[in-house]
Amino acid sequence: MTDDGSAATEGSVDDEAAAGGDFPPAEEGWERKTVAYRGISRRLAAHYLRNLGGELVGTDDPAAATRVDGDGWRVTLSAETVTAAAAIELTEVTAEFAGDPEVLAELLPKYRQKAMRAGG
Repeated sequence: MTDDGSAATEGSVDDEAAAGGDFPPAEEGWERKTVAYRGISRRLAAHYLRNLGGELVGTDDPAAATRVDGDGWRVTLSAETVTAAAAIELTEVTAEFAGDPEVLAELLPKYRQKAMRAGG
């Protein structure tokens, strides 16, 4: 749980695990990271990534976006409804990042800042 009450998870994934997941293609030397936030939509996540220099792949509609590519990075987006507590359901958006380690070191903090939502 983040300071604002939204849930956030993050982790690294090895290439073997990535082969079976929804990770974007990676170049040699790139690393993979997973970031998930509850309380935002896939549309907002795609919008945030576009504002950070990415381009939507396969669509012009952020609500339909499942992939965003930037200079030195790629992201796949997925969303699912999760139960937060008893009868409370929230959308959880998972962003699967692949990118140059230096690029991700700059990009991920910026994405986290945009994706973190204030508690209500």
